[in-house]
Amino acid sequence: LIINLDKLDYCASLKNLETVSEKENYKFIQGDICEPHFIKQLFETEKIDIVLHFAAQTHVDLSFWHALEFTYVNVYGTNVLVAAAHEANVEKFVYVSTDEVYGGSTDQEFDESSPKCPTNPYASSKAAAECFVQSYWERYQFPVVITRSSNVYGPHQYPEKVILQFGILYIQYYEAYAADVQNNLSSVYPINERSLIVFLVCFIFHRPTNDLRYPMNSEKMHSLGWRPKVPWKEGIKKTIEWYKENFHNWKNAEKALEPFPVTEPFAQLNVP
Repeated sequence: LIINLDKLDYCASLKNLETVSEKENYKFIQGDICEPHFIKQLFETEKIDIVLHFAAQTHVDLSFWHALEFTYVNVYGTNVLVAAAHEANVEKFVYVSTDEVYGGSTDQEFDESSPKCPTNPYASSKAAAECFVQSYWERYQFPVVITRSSNVYGPHQYPEKVILQFGILYIQYYEAYAADVQNNLSSVYPINERSLIVFLVCFIFHRPTNDLRYPMNSEKMHSLGWRPKVPWKEGIKKTIEWYKENFHNWKNAEKALEPFPVTEPFAQLNVP
């Protein structure tokens, strides 16, 4: 049985789950990882054995203006979840982090041993959450796994992310098609002005800081036989076609195209 726990925040849409919602081995529960009593009860009643922790506030632009809220959800929420998982003696806890914890680089590829040097509140909150997760291995030998994927794109993603907001022009960036991430921890698509056909370009305000590249070393994955199954151009084509038909799956989708969209949810967030 797969249990999907989701708060249904501004970027969520139940339409994305229509293909799995009726399956016998799937169960959806609406809830918040920042509510420790609810989370503890969930582990007790559902007998969970493996946790895949994707939950987070992720929009970097918003994190500059709502750093406290990002810290609350991403750090405190992760602490609540890993503590409850440890108490419930789950078999494995997988924390989905980000390559942004390394900061940017123009000349050096990152690997597992590279030091963390986050440059924005979102990345800082993910790096801090990693420390909480890692501490449960160091102190209790609780089986945790931390992944640091490159950016992902593809159908069903809330359209505040980079591929939908703007084409990548005159900088190198790394992207992985979402369907490939399940088999992969780093991207193999270095995109630059020589190889990229710019599909979408719009001008937005600059962030206070901006990492130009997140180059990741993927030698270990290639040595195990992993190869991307979705070429860059095919992934972009599928993504654009999907959004043409499904852009309004979210009631507030138009706000995602604003420079710093969707601030209303944070006005009601009660941070202790």
